[in-house]
Amino acid sequence: MTHLLHKGKQTGIICLLLFIVFPFPSEAKSPANGVFSLLNLDYPGLEKVKSLHEASRDHEAAQALLEYYQGRTGIKNANLDLEHLSISAREQKWADEALEHTFYVHDGYQPAFNYGKDINWQYWPVKDNELRWQLHRHKWFTPMGKAYRLTKNEKYAKEWAYQYMDWIKKNPLISINQEEYELTRTGKVEENIENVRFAWRPLETSHRLQDQINQFALFLGSPYFTADFLTEFLVNYHRHATHIQNNYSAQGNHLLFEAQRMLYAGTFFPEFKEAAAWRKSGIDILNREIQVQVYPDGGHFELDPHYHLACINIFCKALRMADINGFRNEFPQSYIDTIENMIVFYMNVCYPDYSNPCFSDAKKGNPKDEQQNYREWHLLFPDNQQILYFATNGQSGKAPGNLSKGHLKTGFFTFRNGWQQDATVMVMKAGPKGEWHCQPDNGTFELWFNGKNLFPDSGSYVYAGGNEVMKLRNWFRQTAVHNTLTLDNKNLETTESVTRLWKPEGKVQIAVTENPGYKNLKHRRSIFFVDRKYFVIVDEAIGSATGNINLHYQLCDGKVEIDTEHLSVTTDFEGYSQVKLQCFADKGTSLKEEEGWYSTAYRQRTKRTALSFNTEKKEKETVRFITVIYPVKEKKDFPDITASFNSINQEQNTMEIEVTVNGKKQSLKYQLQPGNIN
Repeated sequence: MTHLLHKGKQTGIICLLLFIVFPFPSEAKSPANGVFSLLNLDYPGLEKVKSLHEASRDHEAAQALLEYYQGRTGIKNANLDLEHLSISAREQKWADEALEHTFYVHDGYQPAFNYGKDINWQYWPVKDNELRWQLHRHKWFTPMGKAYRLTKNEKYAKEWAYQYMDWIKKNPLISINQEEYELTRTGKVEENIENVRFAWRPLETSHRLQDQINQFALFLGSPYFTADFLTEFLVNYHRHATHIQNNYSAQGNHLLFEAQRMLYAGTFFPEFKEAAAWRKSGIDILNREIQVQVYPDGGHFELDPHYHLACINIFCKALRMADINGFRNEFPQSYIDTIENMIVFYMNVCYPDYSNPCFSDAKKGNPKDEQQNYREWHLLFPDNQQILYFATNGQSGKAPGNLSKGHLKTGFFTFRNGWQQDATVMVMKAGPKGEWHCQPDNGTFELWFNGKNLFPDSGSYVYAGGNEVMKLRNWFRQTAVHNTLTLDNKNLETTESVTRLWKPEGKVQIAVTENPGYKNLKHRRSIFFVDRKYFVIVDEAIGSATGNINLHYQLCDGKVEIDTEHLSVTTDFEGYSQVKLQCFADKGTSLKEEEGWYSTAYRQRTKRTALSFNTEKKEKETVRFITVIYPVKEKKDFPDITASFNSINQEQNTMEIEVTVNGKKQSLKYQLQPGNIN
């Protein structure tokens, strides 16, 4: 959710508002800040506020406004339950460290940085854009509120109010035009203009918009939450909502986050004149974008399991807020059905421990948190027995009736022989061109066996920033560090896979996909799941292109034995999850060990074995590989394997191979029909 800032408003303008520096509460002249012009003073409950304001008694009107909010009922916050409030040890640490201006900003940068006694909101200790952007999300503010609410220790409220006003003073929302915005990306404009790109990016602005309703509720009873502070808070909040409404991101998950949070703003603060318009804009965008961003098979168009999950929760948060505040009917049944379809998609591409593949920019996630997602989803879909099954760790409900599952539009294919920890599960990614978070990795896969991910995806490691950060990001994104095929180890030029065959039932299950990855070179990958035990992968490099064809495989960390003579690899991992991989190819194919890393969390990486099978391709020939991947619990069970092509008719799209495992022969074949099936 962190790609470079979309170019502002859909009309191309970035920031339209001028900033007014507001004083601290002790100096405040809050009635002069225009707050009453922003409010609908005819809103029920504001009669006294209106009367005092019309009598030019604005200081008293501000106090009456504070009393109104302190006694307000009827507006519910779906994200905060004040009656059952708790704070984790982690959140308590953030709250306590924040008192000394050591701010939790990002999991990838721990221990946290200190931003100085006189807070430097432009401090950038590592030139990673995420570190600069996420500082302005103020993730420690709500934990400070929880700590205050649970302890009644005013030090949290006093410091929060100080930091809140300090941020306003030092991060002005100034007017910049498109040309100035472009210059900020090359560092050729003054710092305060560049700072707008970080402090007021619509995504970060919306994050504050969402979380400030929690902070409002948590600190509202503090003596430091004065009438003067309230008016400054409301003016600042209004500035946030107006800025987003004028500068929605163009597309993607950023747009969804912003829309959901505008719905929150319009719902939680209906006293604003524009509140109904804010809420409507959020709902309209969500209703529109759920049709644009979600494929009919339930997959999100960024082709990233982590962001798929995030988008489910965006849509669900909006629905819950609407539900508890009485306007769920503003979302059609198709919206609700699509969310359910997305959840079913997600459960089918995940492993028995609730983790998802780390394709694209995905993170592994935490099993405890993932199960909590299912519990929350179950509240929205109480009749879905599959969701209940995962919500209760299989104690109630029913496991999905299917095992293998193909999502043909999105290009995610799952081969599965069970839903328990000891299952064998391969997830393949071979779909259309994805959005920003997607990587050039068509044809790649992960393989889970008996509780272990044997072929984890490379992940992303970092997102965007200076040269060193981008060098790291680009290494993890490159095609050659995925379980797929390259030409001369170059990144794919085209990522538009199509499905030629999907057969999810029977003794041998088959998927065949094709991607025109390079000019004059098509990669056809056929995967056979044999006896629901092992996999045979046939890779074909078809076309007139010449060069070195590289077939890459990336294993997990642990001891691996490589046999270059027999083009085979066997593992000696701890525990009962081992694998043998053996490639059968034309003469002249070499097995080469390469640099290998994988990342399941931001700025965390693990060294692992990576290798490639390499063959020179001439202009008029097709290069073909057969790879057998056989997982077993113990090394002693590694089989003897041979494999060869029996017949190939490229014009008729037929192929037959023979695989022998411990003397048992298996014929694998298919005939492709004309055209694609997706």
